[in-house]
Amino acid sequence: MGGVDFYIRADVSDPLAWESVADQLSGRVESLGALVNNAAIQVCKPLVETTPEEWDRVMGVNLRSVYLAVRQLYPLLRGGGAVVNVSSVHAIATSANIAAYAASKGAMLALTRALAIELAGDKIRVNAVLPGAVETPMLYAGLSRGHLQGEGVAELVEQLGSKHVLGRVGQPGEIAEAIYFLADGRRSGFMTGQSLVIDGGAIARLSTE
Repeated sequence: MGGVDFYIRADVSDPLAWESVADQLSGRVESLGALVNNAAIQVCKPLVETTPEEWDRVMGVNLRSVYLAVRQLYPLLRGGGAVVNVSSVHAIATSANIAAYAASKGAMLALTRALAIELAGDKIRVNAVLPGAVETPMLYAGLSRGHLQGEGVAELVEQLGSKHVLGRVGQPGEIAEAIYFLADGRRSGFMTGQSLVIDGGAIARLSTE
């Protein structure tokens, strides 16, 4: 299994940070095979209690970062690169107290389609994955939204999993496999502008069932 060959710590919502990233990468590689936009934050509170600063921060990290990344790294992607945007099922079906996050992920989905059209002439494919509930620190942090009842993190995660058709939440590796599929031109070379939902069947079931 490979490791991390090169690492840059940066604020993905900052244009100057992306200029630095692009400069550093240009000095190391001639091209990029894939760009995966995976940075995200959540604010779990009612919209009317969300401050303008919180709203802007969510949009900056979750959405503006995609624009900045593509804008700066476009020269390295031309000729066969892929962009994979990690959106969310909240882009198409959401819940209370997560409006900023849902709005950012919905906009990311629209941006995915727009970029697929704009960048096709440069042989850059742009697709999105829409994960559902995946066992990550972000999931744990969101358990406090009040949509579940139980004692302790393990019980809450199990209860959340039971709401899925597959009876469990997802694992990060399962999402990574889908990202790799969309990033690899040999496997998904005829796909662009698409959204791949990976949610254990969560949105397949009617909420009234």
